[in-house]
Amino acid sequence: MHQLKLTQIGNSVGVILPKEALTRLKLQKGETVFLTEAPEGFILTPYDPALEEEISAGRAFMHEYRSTFHELAK
Repeated sequence: MHQLKLTQIGNSVGVILPKEALTRLKLQKGETVFLTEAPEGFILTPYDPALEEEISAGRAFMHEYRSTFHELAK
């Protein structure tokens, strides 16, 4: 666990992430992260939760029409 302090960045307030956290999240300066609310607090992730929902919906669609896609692939 890391204790982070809020810091003034221009007219905004930000958090400086330690190098170890950036490495584990596979992030570099300038990349986007997503802060989502969860029952246990907040989650900071480099993955867009909305994209995960879209991928799941696409997989369900492909599974439902599996035979159609198989015929189209011929």
